[in-house]
Amino acid sequence: MSVLSKPYFHDEAEAFRHLESVLWPEGPVCPHCGSVSGKHYDLRKTRLGLRKCSDCRKQFTVKVGTVFESAHIPLNKMLQAVYLMTSSKKGISAHQLHRVLEVQYKTAWFLAHRIREAMRDGSMSPLGGNGGTVEVDETYIGRAEGTEVGPGTYHKNAVLALIERGGSVRSFHVDGAKVSEVAPIVRANLAREAKMMTDESSIYTKLGKEFAMHQTVNHADKEYVRRTNVRQLPKGEPMVVTTNTIEGYFSIFKRGMKGVYQHCSEKHLHRYLAEFDFRYNQRIALGVDDKNRAGKALLGISGKRLKYKGPDSLPA
Repeated sequence: MSVLSKPYFHDEAEAFRHLESVLWPEGPVCPHCGSVSGKHYDLRKTRLGLRKCSDCRKQFTVKVGTVFESAHIPLNKMLQAVYLMTSSKKGISAHQLHRVLEVQYKTAWFLAHRIREAMRDGSMSPLGGNGGTVEVDETYIGRAEGTEVGPGTYHKNAVLALIERGGSVRSFHVDGAKVSEVAPIVRANLAREAKMMTDESSIYTKLGKEFAMHQTVNHADKEYVRRTNVRQLPKGEPMVVTTNTIEGYFSIFKRGMKGVYQHCSEKHLHRYLAEFDFRYNQRIALGVDDKNRAGKALLGISGKRLKYKGPDSLPA
């Protein structure tokens, strides 16, 4: 037996029952009118998962109003894909999904992007509340559209990330590591009482003064960790100044992007960032195992749509 031996991974009727238990713990909810009446008509003998609202009289399944709406893949295979993507620390490629699920490559590619959309959090509560320590740094990956390869990093895609020690990460694709790009994001996502940790980059020199504390390490002088005389409450231990936490996150992100996905166009980078953010924020160190992580991803499918063609479709 294995985790993937669960009935809802192999039987579509069981898959519908499982997804309904996750999204409708109190019973069916009509996605058209929001009715929670317990008198919705059960038409599952006509078609798997089909119901009819007793108020607005419209038919629906648990997939309506989610990223899985109008998908032609069996639901049990989509649940397998969710589990594989959420349990693989560095991700799983669309080619691998195409082979495992026995679907076409473009189907697997689109399904993976649907799941990344479900992983997108969108939380705007500031990091570092109550004096927490937040590391801020930027990195570069891939090649920006319309640029020629040259010295330095001007031709690469810039990624800015903020990570709270012992907490969550939030990353963004930015046009470049410039004050005009970085400052608005940091101000919007970092609490004023936070202790900010960065490297020696001049981007953060003035910006750091807006927060309760700003400490830096000088990577140019091979300084990566420093203990200060500042006492960190509540234990009163010397504060450790480092950006090693965020460097560790970047390491996982780059190993996944280079070793698993290998290529990502600039227009899709934000979705891959959402995927790596989600797995980091739902990690085992925070008490979230693979099964719970997959369940949390399923909770994120509601109220989102991602189309392959037409208005508001996924860029090719």
